[in-house]
Amino acid sequence: MSYVTLNVVRGDADTERRTEDYEVPFKDGMSLLDAIFWIREHKEPSFAVRYSCRSANACKECMALVDGKAGYLCSIRAVPDTKVKLEPLPSLPWIKDLATSLD
Repeated sequence: MSYVTLNVVRGDADTERRTEDYEVPFKDGMSLLDAIFWIREHKEPSFAVRYSCRSANACKECMALVDGKAGYLCSIRAVPDTKVKLEPLPSLPWIKDLATSLD
């Protein structure tokens, strides 16, 4: 079985940032947002990420830094047997984990 490893920023605005690695079983066609949903379901239910494509049929909320470049987590495909660094956008107020304020 192949995996994708996500190295993600954890914490919130009141605590010190830390990074954690999560190994996620790779599935063909999975996005990085799908991998985060797997983490929330199987490892860390408190993991915060902003998205609305599945609940409000809207877009442009799941943006984060992916290996240092801004991108939409829902449209970037996971690659088997790789490690990806995910960080919140630095230009927006940080709330928790990958979630930032849209204000």
